[in-house]
Amino acid sequence: MPNSEIIGEYEQAIHELSERIVAAQKPIRILDALKWDAEIEHYFFKHKCKKLPPINQDYYQEKNPLGFDPIKKMEEFHDIDRNIRRKLGQYSGVGSIMQRMCYEYTRVVEMLAARGTPKFTEVSQELYGSSLDAFHVGAPTLKDLATLVTDTLANIKDQVTSSADDEIYTSKEVVEILRERLGEYFSDGESIRVELSDGIIADAAAGADRIKIHEGLKFSLREIRTFEIHEGWVHLGTTLNGMAQPICTFLSKGPPSSTITQEGLAIITEIFTFSSYPGRVRRLTNRITAVNMAEEGANFFDVYQFYLDQGLTESDSYQSTVRVFRGSTPSGGPYTKDLSYSKGFILIYNFMRLAVQRGLVKRIPLLFVGKTTLEDLHILSDLQDEGIITPPKYIPPQFSDLAAVSAWMVYSLFLNRLDLRRLAVDFKGILQ
Repeated sequence: MPNSEIIGEYEQAIHELSERIVAAQKPIRILDALKWDAEIEHYFFKHKCKKLPPINQDYYQEKNPLGFDPIKKMEEFHDIDRNIRRKLGQYSGVGSIMQRMCYEYTRVVEMLAARGTPKFTEVSQELYGSSLDAFHVGAPTLKDLATLVTDTLANIKDQVTSSADDEIYTSKEVVEILRERLGEYFSDGESIRVELSDGIIADAAAGADRIKIHEGLKFSLREIRTFEIHEGWVHLGTTLNGMAQPICTFLSKGPPSSTITQEGLAIITEIFTFSSYPGRVRRLTNRITAVNMAEEGANFFDVYQFYLDQGLTESDSYQSTVRVFRGSTPSGGPYTKDLSYSKGFILIYNFMRLAVQRGLVKRIPLLFVGKTTLEDLHILSDLQDEGIITPPKYIPPQFSDLAAVSAWMVYSLFLNRLDLRRLAVDFKGILQ
């Protein structure tokens, strides 16, 4: 906590309000509140995958009760919001960030209180988006992206695989490898924990001070590298950068809008480090397709069969389908968070291109200052100039070197003007 005798009244007010947000959101654990237990999986396979999992509103209340009173929690955020206006003013930049966080957390609480009902998906779509949302007038949607990627990857199937795709490393071995690699990346005395877990749906997940690896699985070198970049460099790195902020401590915590930025930033870092690969991209776009199916009325059976058709095992197909319907019901709408990866990537990539074009390249590293949101970067830039926030300590080299990033984006701006359909005709003789 900063010394109140050293910082001014303005900074002290920001810090106190920021700490109130951090404390208020602490009991909100979104994914924990949405999970289905092992009994549901046992039920599904015991009935030969012919009966929908027995999930309804009562299931969540009985098996997964919230650790807080939703009404009181929403009132708490409303009170913080009022105090932000009273202490910082209606037009304060940093105040607007914190007010938006209060609004989003209030909506998150409403979403969790609505688990097992149609309202759950309605709020999820507001917070994380829909597969049919447009990026601008006339632009393709995430659903269109999934279709394009699926068709393109089919053309290079089995042409780019190597020994790096062989899943030969146990979960325990992955833990040791990541401990060593991340110990080198976070080399300034940070205590980074990598541990096994059997309580997560994902293969890997980052928390405030640790990375969890799904126990009992086998992984490839490519997958280990994506864990290092995605969970370590980005998710853990931005958490540590946010926790290091002396005044704006809210940057260590992320509401849904920052989830979109976070996941997009993690994906773009995978790509910029040449760590992504077709299997990884296919997994991400399959999530778009699965969410879209549920948005258009598909049930658990339909999405489960979709994943089986993609070549996944029965167990992996089940877990992937659970990701879509967790928080909802097997015949209800989806939880749309899994759109964040691709949606965030597209938004960040275009932001970077425009930032270079308009001479705002120095804002790019601010993406890593904590759990940021794209719309807040101009405010965060001002706060950094004022000394209210400190520059991020952990930035992947591909983003800290603004010269290299600028060169990439300058070419990207030009390449975007070329007509790929016209080029396909001109290159026809070469591509035969």
